[in-house]
Amino acid sequence: MSFTVAIDGPAAAGKGTISRAVAAHFGFAHLDTGLLYRAVGARVLAGEAPLAAARALTAADLEADGLRSPEVAEAASRVAVDPAVRAALVDFQRAFAARSGGAVLDGRDIGTVICPDAQAKLFVTASAEVRARRRLAELLERGHATDFAAVLADVQARDARDSSRATAPLRPADDAVVIDTSDLDIAEAVAAAIAAIDARR
Repeated sequence: MSFTVAIDGPAAAGKGTISRAVAAHFGFAHLDTGLLYRAVGARVLAGEAPLAAARALTAADLEADGLRSPEVAEAASRVAVDPAVRAALVDFQRAFAARSGGAVLDGRDIGTVICPDAQAKLFVTASAEVRARRRLAELLERGHATDFAAVLADVQARDARDSSRATAPLRPADDAVVIDTSDLDIAEAVAAAIAAIDARR
């Protein structure tokens, strides 16, 4: 029997960390759908056309080096506004969501577009300033030279692009449980997510 958990939210809100923890807790498979767009973005940076890159995507592309770099993140955000690219990746995501044993998918449009019938939907968010501080810490840890102002500007630009795109804009599903992690530690955020999912099982 399949049970799908859709977890959406903006960059650096904690949805990836929460999704991995939730999947481990329930024994579900996990898919970070943002990696699909990062992999397409990486192929575009290497010279491919966006739609061709999306159609040619393989599982191996999701394990390529450098997918977490700022350059690839920027490219991913740009290709994600292309309706044809999004359409090319829908089947991959829906097939994953339908697997037996349960699945957790995190992204920007899982509860609204990819899996509107998911049994549990969460929308994980936090203030732009909190998310920028988290992202800055990640980037500095990986050796990227940047500062808070630059990261905050990038976070706000991505929020604007993701929320205003014509196809599958970032927004909570009408029946999603919203979890604001601005003032929560990881354990508290994960506990809130598990409680919300348990309530739907």
